[in-house]
Amino acid sequence: MKKILILLFTISSITIAAAQEKLEPYDEKLAKELGADEYGMKSYVFCILKTGSNTTSTVEEKKKYFEGHMENINRLAKEGKLVVAGPFMKNDRNYRGIFIFNCKTVEEAQKLVETDPAVQAKIFEAELTPWYSSAALMQVSSNHEKLAKTKL
Repeated sequence: MKKILILLFTISSITIAAAQEKLEPYDEKLAKELGADEYGMKSYVFCILKTGSNTTSTVEEKKKYFEGHMENINRLAKEGKLVVAGPFMKNDRNYRGIFIFNCKTVEEAQKLVETDPAVQAKIFEAELTPWYSSAALMQVSSNHEKLAKTKL
């Protein structure tokens, strides 16, 4: 039994060492630039946009709100405050889209979401919560620009 335990310990040690060798080297400069902690993670605020209470806006008004919504998304992304944004596909929960804000507090993100014309007009309602994820998300916007042929 002792020999089996020693053998298992040796195999697991070799496996762990091999796995560690395959990791890319730690990039301290990039980690600091992106605000990563020792695990490569950071705090964000996650926002779910739901269908709001405004059911009386005209088609023209809604078009104006959505144009402002897209302009606001682009502005916040350029400022580095909005890391990810996108719509949900059709669903039965009234979920319309998400924002991931580069903020530490819900209060700070609330101020940012309130700059959205579609939220102001109650086309959308925002639900915010703290979220912890990879600091690499901070590179989504710059990588997206390399992939998009047409601007939204």
